[in-house]
Amino acid sequence: MTFTSWRGTMGLIMPTYRPGALEDIVRLLPEGIGVIPMMLGIAQGSTHEFQEALDIIEARVRELAEIGVDLIAPMGAPPFMVRGYQGERDILDRWEHTYGLPVVTSGVTQVEAMKAFGVKRIVGVTYFPDELNEMFARYFTDAGFEVLGMDGIDVAFDQVQKLSSHEVYAHAKAAFLRNRDADMVYMLGAGWRVLDIVATLEEDVEVPVLHSAPARVWHAQRHFSVGQRTQGYGRLLSQLPPLARTQP
Repeated sequence: MTFTSWRGTMGLIMPTYRPGALEDIVRLLPEGIGVIPMMLGIAQGSTHEFQEALDIIEARVRELAEIGVDLIAPMGAPPFMVRGYQGERDILDRWEHTYGLPVVTSGVTQVEAMKAFGVKRIVGVTYFPDELNEMFARYFTDAGFEVLGMDGIDVAFDQVQKLSSHEVYAHAKAAFLRNRDADMVYMLGAGWRVLDIVATLEEDVEVPVLHSAPARVWHAQRHFSVGQRTQGYGRLLSQLPPLARTQP
């Protein structure tokens, strides 16, 4: 069976049953890009749980390939980042060869967005513990960036959605002020609801701010050769820079 939309169809694999990120992505995507969502059910946010999730993710990839989508998009950076930058690439190459479709993780979209902005140094904020933050920092270091910090906020994984966006703004701004040489503020994770403060944070720190939902929407548009610019959610969607590999 095949499902398609007139601009393309993306199979979106959500890591948790937590509402928010799916709605944000669907709302920000241009008309004509369809979404078929699937869920994993990650609940604890532990290193072990992320490492064990790969087989479940591949089952969803296989199902989406059988449905006939045009692009397969696993959300949730941690299940792939804990395997390292090259480890993730090896997995995606194998899946793309096996299932015959492009598979693009959150990490891939974010690395591409950093490259599109010509970023060299980043400061990251997360809602994960130090053990995982060290893995995330190593992932981006191996991708070619200098990571000045990867600062976790103290909150339980299943309570992240209850943080106010203003709390996250304060956490991210403080991280940047400790690392003023950063070219970008990176907000890892789709669990916190922060789209309303991305543009404000950019105005205040005067560098781009990268969040997973706009990164996914930007990359999907570029993949499907769609050029709809959207104001109010940061430079990535308002400027819609081309993928770095397409630049001369």
